Formats: sequence, structure tokens, C-alpha cells
Amino acid sequence: MQQIFNFIFKNSNRLLFLLLLGISLVLTIQSHSFHRSKIISSANFLSGGVYEKVNSVNEYLNLKTQNDALALENAELKSLLFNRKDTTAVQKLDSLKGVKADDIIVSKVIHNSYNVYENYLTLNSGELQGVKPDMGVINSLGIVGIIDNTSPHYATVISILNKKSQINAKIKKSNHFGSLVWNGKSTGFVQLIDVPRLAAIRKGDTIVTGGQSVIFPENINIGTIAKIYIDNQTNYYTLDVKLFNDMTNLGHVYIIKSKDRDELINLEKGKKDE
Repeated sequence: MQQIFNFIFKNSNRLLFLLLLGISLVLTIQSHSFHRSKIISSANFLSGGVYEKVNSVNEYLNLKTQNDALALENAELKSLLFNRKDTTAVQKLDSLKGVKADDIIVSKVIHNSYNVYENYLTLNSGELQGVKPDMGVINSLGIVGIIDNTSPHYATVISILNKKSQINAKIKKSNHFGSLVWNGKSTGFVQLIDVPRLAAIRKGDTIVTGGQSVIFPENINIGTIAKIYIDNQTNYYTLDVKLFNDMTNLGHVYIIKSKDRDELINLEKGKKDE
């Protein structure tokens, strides 16, 4: 203990300088958006590099599991192919749920958190690949999240398992809309809130993205209704939705460019200003 006190006493000037420097840097970053954005971008770059190395090791260790999943997927695709009436009429897949191939960026999840209230993912694609904040992220099973921050080579994603996430969604068969949120309890379920009592719903109905979003195209899969509640305060339905995706096991994803987003936002902003 005496040695610690002697060290602090001998280096008091240096320690005081470092403390004041740290405080000044924090105040500068908090009060200037430019500095704050640069710090976030640098942090994404550093953490993205670390996550990519760790992910490479995990991929090597999980090769058998991935090979089994690929074999199962190939078997299903071949089954669909062989059951076509005309097997020579196989069309090339050049779009995803109505989105052109040029508007899709293929990326890979190199870090995924799912055990806290505000979960994020890190992707190995960034600004150099055309990734921008507020782009939607999906995979072959359904939605994954929304791009939050970017650096030249990496991007962070607000997972749908994030209490800040709020996405427009609807009941597929009836087109009744609600807001998709997460209550922070289970990684396999999200909640669709503010669904009108007039909606005809039942367990097993499919929930998809709604047409009111400027981030996701309409009718991207989300999950199925598992439980139905009535909110006594709002008198609206709250639905527990079982996700099609296993959010604890994500690999390759698709980032969706929205060319019409800026146009729609500017149009709606113009209406508000009138």
C-alpha cells in the first residue's frame, strides 16, 4: 500500500495531466458532432477488425455445423427443382422480394450480441461497399435489423433484439399494421403492438414487414403469432411473434439499398412544413 502512495505522490503531476486531458477529450467529443462521429467510426474500424479475426476462428471450429446446414439447404433446393413441371425453365434469381440485385449488398455477420437489452451486430461491409446508416438488413429467413453506424470496411446493426428497435409490420393475411418491438425477454420472440381490435387474427398467422416503412420492402418475413394479448390501457392487441430467424446464429446477410428513401423523407418533410 505504501508503494502505491509513493508512486502516486512521485507521479502526481503526470496523473493530474492525464486526468485533465481525459476530461477535456470527453467534453470535446460530447459537444461536437464531428468529433463524435470520427470517434464512432474509428471504434467501428478497430472493433470490426478484432471481431473479424475472432469470427474466422469460430467459423473454422464450426465447419461441420455449417456444412450440415448447407447440405440440408441444397437438398431442399434440389427437391424444389425436381418437383417442377418443367425443369428446363429454371429462372435466374436476380431479385429478392422485389428488390433488384443491384440494390442488395451481401455481407457477413462477424459479431452478434443477443443477451442484453440493446443488442447490436457487426458486419464486414462498410462505406466502401456502399453501406449507409438506416439501410435494412435481412437474410433468407427474414429481417435482422437496421444499419446504425459505418466505417470504411465495417458497419454496426441495431438488431431487432434491441429495445430501441421499432419497425413497421403487419399481419400478412389482413394487412392490419402495428409496431414491431422487443420486450427484452426472449431471443426467439418479438412483439407486435398497437394492432387494432378489428383485426381478425389467430395463432400461426404470418407477420411480415409493412408497406409504410422506407427501410424495408413490403412483405419481408418476420415470424408467426404465438400468443395474443389485449392491452388494457390502449385496448389494442399485443402479439407475441415467434421469429423465423434464429437470432443467436446468423451468418451471411443482405443489406438493402433504398433509392426512394430520401425522396419519401423529403416529400413528407415538405408536407409537414406547409
